[in-house]
Amino acid sequence: MRGQARSNLLLLMTAIIWGSAFIAQSKGADVIGPFTFNTVRYALAVVALLPVIYIFSRKRNSENTVDQDIPRANGTKTLIIGGIATGIALFTASSLQQYAMAFTTAAKAGFITTLYVILVPIVGIFLKKKIRPIIWFCALLAVIGLYLLSIKPGTFSISRGDFFVLLCALAFTGHILIIDYFSPKTDGVKLSCIQFAVVSIASFVAMMMTETFVLSEVLDAIIPLLYTGVLSSSVGYTCQIIAQKKADPVISSLILSLESVFAAIFGALILHESMSGREITGCAIMFVAIIIAQLPEKKNRRLTDGNIQ
Repeated sequence: MRGQARSNLLLLMTAIIWGSAFIAQSKGADVIGPFTFNTVRYALAVVALLPVIYIFSRKRNSENTVDQDIPRANGTKTLIIGGIATGIALFTASSLQQYAMAFTTAAKAGFITTLYVILVPIVGIFLKKKIRPIIWFCALLAVIGLYLLSIKPGTFSISRGDFFVLLCALAFTGHILIIDYFSPKTDGVKLSCIQFAVVSIASFVAMMMTETFVLSEVLDAIIPLLYTGVLSSSVGYTCQIIAQKKADPVISSLILSLESVFAAIFGALILHESMSGREITGCAIMFVAIIIAQLPEKKNRRLTDGNIQ
C-alpha cells in the first residue's frame, strides 16, 4: 500500500509538471518560433535522459533482467524503427501544439490536448480494437464541451489557436497508438530518447527552412526551454515509468488527466488568464468526459477491487 501511495504521488507530480509546462510553452512562444523551440527543447531532453538510460541499464544488468528470448539484432532494429515512427508523430504533435500556444491560452490548450484520451479508442476502431459504448457518450460530451470552450457564441468558427491544438490532439492520438504498438517490444526509456532525438532533428530541418535561429532569443527563452526539455520531457516521463510499475493503470490515467486542470490553474496564477462562464462550463464538461472515459467497466472494477492483476 505504501508503494502504491508513493506511485500515486509521483503521478500527481508528473501531472503538475506537464500541466505547468503549458505555461513554459506559452512563454517560449512569445520569444522564439515553434521549430526553434522544439529543436532546443528536445535536444535538452535527450541530454537529460541519457543518464537515466545509463542508470536503468546498470540496474537491469545487475538484476539479470535482460530478455534473452529477443535476438539483439531484432531488438535493436525494432528500437530504431519504433523511435523514428514515434519521433515523427511526436514532432507533428509538438509542432502543432507549440505553434498554437502563440494564439490560445494555456488552459484551453491543456483541456483540448487531453481529448486524446477519448480519441485514442475511437481511432482504434480502424485498427480493429474494441470500443466501449460509454466512449461514444464521452465523445458527445467532449464535442459539447469543445463547442462551449472554443466556438464563439452565434458563430461556428473556431479560433486559429484552438484549431491547431485540436489537430495536436489528433496527432497525439496517433503518437499514443504507435507507442502502444512498439513499447511492449523494446526498452521504453531508450525508445523515448530516440524519439526525442528525431523530434529535435526534424525540428532543426524545419527551423532552417522557415525560421531564423537567433542565439540571443534562445537565451531569452532558456528557462521555458529547460523546464519543458528537462522537467516536462525527461523527468516527467521517467516519473511516469517508475510510478506505473506499481500503480493501478486506471488510477494512473485518472491522475495524469489532471494535467489539464493544472494547466488552467497555473495559467490563471502565472499568466493571469481568465475564462468566461461559458468557457469554464466547456472545460468542466470536457473534464467529466475525460474522467468517465477512463473509468473501468464493472467487471474490470471488481477485479481491481480484488487486487487481481
